Amino acid sequence: MRNNAVTVAAVIPLYNGAPFIREALESVLSQTEPADEIIVVDDGSTDDGPAIVEELALSHPITLLRKPNGGQSSARNLAIQHTACSHVAFLDQDDAWYEEHLEILKRPFTQGHVRRLGLVYGNLDQIDRKGRLIQQCCLDENLSPQPKRSLRDCLRHDMFILPGATLASKQAMIDAGLFDERLSGYEDDDLFVRMFARGVGILYLNVAVTRWRIYSGSTSYSPRMARSRAIYFHKLVEIFPDEPRIELFPTRDAIGPHFLGLLTGEFIAASRSGDKDRLLRAWDDVQQVVAVMHPKVRRRMALVHPIIEATLLTPVRSLSRRAMRYVARDVLRELRELEDMHKWTGDKLKALLAPAAVTP
Repeated sequence: MRNNAVTVAAVIPLYNGAPFIREALESVLSQTEPADEIIVVDDGSTDDGPAIVEELALSHPITLLRKPNGGQSSARNLAIQHTACSHVAFLDQDDAWYEEHLEILKRPFTQGHVRRLGLVYGNLDQIDRKGRLIQQCCLDENLSPQPKRSLRDCLRHDMFILPGATLASKQAMIDAGLFDERLSGYEDDDLFVRMFARGVGILYLNVAVTRWRIYSGSTSYSPRMARSRAIYFHKLVEIFPDEPRIELFPTRDAIGPHFLGLLTGEFIAASRSGDKDRLLRAWDDVQQVVAVMHPKVRRRMALVHPIIEATLLTPVRSLSRRAMRYVARDVLRELRELEDMHKWTGDKLKALLAPAAVTP
């Protein structure tokens, strides 16, 4: 592919992001290889964020689009459909790019070495609310395998392909159906799974290209996130049903365990906090997930279901938590084993594989 065939639109959805939007835009403007277009989509903000964007737009080529609040999916889709660029680089309002972000992610598209390349993504450095470094290359410590080499890799874990660390082909995203606007959480996993399943070339570069800001306000539980997770689960089950005739069980062996692990954590956290509505929703979602899982998991649920129902909202709800762990014990065991495996990465693994020293 010729170098001039790749044009890049930087896209930032904005919703009440006044504390961070200036830093995000300045990171886009400081790129060693500039974006061809910068689009900020105001998703119905009620703070000063849009005014900050308008101020910067007086001296920089920034397009501000406005729409009623509909979530990040609709904001990103609007920008994708608006731009004439061939590729899109996303950035969340509270994150920031390193200066070489676009230069690094764009290079594989210009070299043309990967068949049907549609998505390139990199690693991330985690920062706190004040921008202080917490961890370098945090994907190295994540249990989700990188790069994604199988559909099971995509379905058994969260994808952990962060939009803010990606550069994607506009046409590849359109062909896959764009972001699902029903989702306000898991919308990026949903799109990238669909792209993988379509055979889109996906390339991982293990270099930190983005500063990923994590703070209490960015990760808090919300009913909207829970609804989105449930929609995503049912969508995956519909798209990737089990096929016993060819011994292929994506729902039973990957989707079910993935969501049971997520919901077990959600169930336990809600039980400990005493949040009744959150707990009841998690319990309802757990039962829907268990219904698609291996018969032995369903048998465990049948055994403890009366205990959970009887103790769920009582002072002895610790019994329901214990029962829930019993239902999910295979999933929890696998997660512990994966965590143990990750302890043998990096220097420990290098030392283990190093050739023995030769005695003179």
